[in-house]
Amino acid sequence: MTDAGFSEEDVARYWNENAEAWSREVREGHDIARELLNNPAFLEFAGDLRGKQVLDAGCGEGHNTRILARRGAHLTGVDISERMIGLALAEERRAPLGIQYVRTSYTDLGVFPPGRFDAVISFMALMDGPRFDLAMRESFRVLRPGGLLVFSITHPCFITKGGRWLRNEDGVKVKWMISEYFNPAGWVERWRFTDAPPEAPEFAVPRFDRTLSEYVNGLIDAGFVLRQIEEPRPSEEYCRAHPSQRGWRDHAALFLYFRAEKPT
Repeated sequence: MTDAGFSEEDVARYWNENAEAWSREVREGHDIARELLNNPAFLEFAGDLRGKQVLDAGCGEGHNTRILARRGAHLTGVDISERMIGLALAEERRAPLGIQYVRTSYTDLGVFPPGRFDAVISFMALMDGPRFDLAMRESFRVLRPGGLLVFSITHPCFITKGGRWLRNEDGVKVKWMISEYFNPAGWVERWRFTDAPPEAPEFAVPRFDRTLSEYVNGLIDAGFVLRQIEEPRPSEEYCRAHPSQRGWRDHAALFLYFRAEKPT
């Protein structure tokens, strides 16, 4: 499997440029969709990891890595961005949680021996880098037999480079239009956090579109047994508080979660 478009060096460069603003916005709680929708649903999906040796693949500046550590897991975080890892290390020095951070790609985990971890978890990162096949092979290698892989991504069936909202005359989202599902070319998405004001920073993020079958077959080809998938749906309460997000309750799924195991 190969990915058209950007290299890992390109991905690192974009995230290095995003790092300072991203870290500030996340730590100030401005990522509403993460805080109120995606994280609660995904952490419940991942289950109890207390006492487990866990690898956070694509950890960024460590926001979610720290959440898991505070819940009692033993965390190691890896990320391709030098600046992101630097920010994570600085926070670990400021408020130690026993987290180890390593700058490396989740496609190359050679710094870790086989069977090093009880679980590999990845929060919204695997659609942002090339070579999903290598990421799965490396995750399989560093897991012990019976180990857990759980990750979240933007939904490949709905979040495509040609996707857009169709609105009525009142500006209400009435349909989510999808196109270019089979187009593998890398692209850069430019966006702000949910309900962020116009003056909030805009992030440029390389995307690597894959079909649903590429994700599922990538898991299977690496040796994993797929146990569960989930498409979290925003609640009525969330949509009332953030009306701009109602389209993701009524028309399409924004996120997709996978749970898989390494056979014993």
